[in-house]
This record gives sequence, C-alpha cells and structure tokens, in this order.
Amino acid sequence: MKLSSKILMGVTAVVVALTGCTKKNTSEAPAGNGAVLKFTAIPDKEKVGLSAKFAPVAKYLTEKLGVTCEYVPSTDYSASVQMFEAGDVHIAWFGGLTGVQAMHNVKGARAIAQGVEDPNFLSYFIAHKDTGLTASETFPMAMAGKTFTFGSNKSTSGRLMPEYFIRENTDKSPEEFFGQKPGFSGAHDFTIDLVAAGQVQVGAVNYKTYDSWAAKPGSDTDACRIIWKTPTYADYNFTAHPELETLFGKGFIDKLQSAIVGMDRALTKSAFNREKLIPAKNEDFQTIVDVATELGFLR
Repeated sequence: MKLSSKILMGVTAVVVALTGCTKKNTSEAPAGNGAVLKFTAIPDKEKVGLSAKFAPVAKYLTEKLGVTCEYVPSTDYSASVQMFEAGDVHIAWFGGLTGVQAMHNVKGARAIAQGVEDPNFLSYFIAHKDTGLTASETFPMAMAGKTFTFGSNKSTSGRLMPEYFIRENTDKSPEEFFGQKPGFSGAHDFTIDLVAAGQVQVGAVNYKTYDSWAAKPGSDTDACRIIWKTPTYADYNFTAHPELETLFGKGFIDKLQSAIVGMDRALTKSAFNREKLIPAKNEDFQTIVDVATELGFLR
C-alpha cells in the first residue's frame, strides 16, 4: 500500500507539472493554434481582380509566418475600417485617413509598414483639355466654378488632403469654391475616367494611380492633364490589430512587421505598386490626424 501510494503521488506530480506547462503555452497562444490571420485592403481602384492581386501576399505571409493567412475583400473604404474595428480582419492596407481612423478607434492598433514612397505622397489635380487649364506651380484658382470630383469619400489622396489644400488656398469650402457640391467617383481610376471622358471638368487623384495610367499605351495625357501637384504628406500603411498578440503570441506583431518589410520587390510592386516596404509607426501620420481632426473626420 505504501509503495502504491508513493507511485501514485509521483504520477500525480508529473501530471500537475505537465498541466502547468500546457496552461503556460495556451496563455501565450503560439502560432499554429488554428487561428487564421486575416487581412484586407482599401479598394482604391476598381474592385475587379483585387482577390487575385492580394492572394500572393496571403501565400507569402502563410509561408513566412507559419500561420494560415487569408485575404478578405472589402466593398469600400468604410467597410475596411469597420471590419478592422470589429476584429474581423487583423491587418489592413489602409490609406492615411482610414489608417488613423482605425488607430483612433481601436486602442493599441499599430501602423507597422508603409511604402518607401508613402512618407512623401502627393495628389494631382487633373483637368479635361476643354477647360483650357494647364500646369501651374501655384494652386489653380481658375478651377473655380468648374465641375469637380473627389475619389472615395474616405480617401486621403483623393479627398482629405485635396479638400485641405482647397480650403487652405481659397479660404472657401469645396462647395463654395466650385459653386456646387463636388462629386465622389469612388476610386482613383474612376476619377481619371470621368475627367478623361469630359464628364467632369476637374478632379483630384492619387499620383501613383495617374502615373500608372499615363504609362499605358493609348492614354491621352493631354485630354486628361495634370494642372497642379500638391505638397507632400504621409499616406498608405499597414496597420495591425492588437488582437494579433492574443491569437498568435506575444511579439507576433513585430514578426509580422519583419515579414512585411521583407517582401521582395516583385510582390510589393504587383500588390501595392511600391518599390519596397519600410517600417512605420503611428507618429508618422500625425499630420493626417491633425487634418482629419480639423475637417471633422475623427470624432
């Protein structure tokens, strides 16, 4: 009986020790626990083809991090932010405005990466040739009274910063300056299409989207011409949800940042139209926070 009791006590001690180890590992939620890393991106261009465009990014992150990663399409800019806030996605390729909205609304959210071009981003004001407007080094006051379109209502380069520069240079709201409510095309490439077709006289667009369009054979850059280039500002970024640390373990966001910054040039170019990705932090977007607060985009 005494020998059996000693054996039983020894077995019990081993079980308790193993149980303690199991609890410790569970609390750290290591990668491979069955959780899926989900990411999205603002649909700043026509939505067709975005899943195919970002599928290689999901594949890369799956292989690099050892966890399953999936791309989740978004219907519009606001939906991207809402999915992030709800925790339905854990990382998002945001514009400057949507990024600061996400960081503002989700405590602990972190900007972790941006394109090498993004700290010095800019917008183009473009016009149809029939307006007679031509390139100017200064803000084109002759746009007054013309029909005008922004891109998406939540776009940094297609709405927020263009509106800021309109107000700064004219001391008027866009409605007052143009004499009517501006339109919203919904995406940068649609803004170019509207101006190029003469359906809208003037518009504001992301410079990278315009440059990519202008480089395509058959693009008429005289019919749809650049009339002003804005001062630079910080824009797009990858923002990470703090829940990642719970799902995949402490330090996972840093690992994710390293993986994103380590993407090869071919992937960053095809998926994000960037030469490479570099580290980012929340403080890089303070100017966007200030402008968004001033114009009522942050509450």
